[in-house]
Amino acid sequence: MTTLHEALSAAHADVKAEIARTDTKVALLLAFEGAVLFGVVTLATAVRVPPAARLTGALGIAALLAAVGLLLTTVRPNMGGARPCGFPKWATLTDDEIRDDLRIGDRAQHIRVLSRIAVTKYGRLRRAIDLTLLGGLLLVVAAALTAGGVS
Repeated sequence: MTTLHEALSAAHADVKAEIARTDTKVALLLAFEGAVLFGVVTLATAVRVPPAARLTGALGIAALLAAVGLLLTTVRPNMGGARPCGFPKWATLTDDEIRDDLRIGDRAQHIRVLSRIAVTKYGRLRRAIDLTLLGGLLLVVAAALTAGGVS
């Protein structure tokens, strides 16, 4: 039978792992976005791009830049605001206050706060992926317009 202590420990570890997974996905997506933007800029300066393709490409780049901004806010540290818990709270306490805080055990609150952070991160990541897909689609259309010579 699982004790409350074991259940809280498992839940705490699970939420922290979800946050770490999200941050890893964000890092990979940021690298991908950077490579795509670099490639688009390099290609766009090397070939003649018709006006219709330029406009479509600019919209695609705007969507990718919006995704980058959203990804950056996803990995921006959350220090707990007005009611921090965990390490942001401990940074404000004395050694004795930290010991007292740990004796009381605020893991349930910590799990709740971390879970909210994880849900927010996943929502932002999902929106960033949607923007990336939109930007990629627009860039593919711009490439097709350029290849077809449409003005």
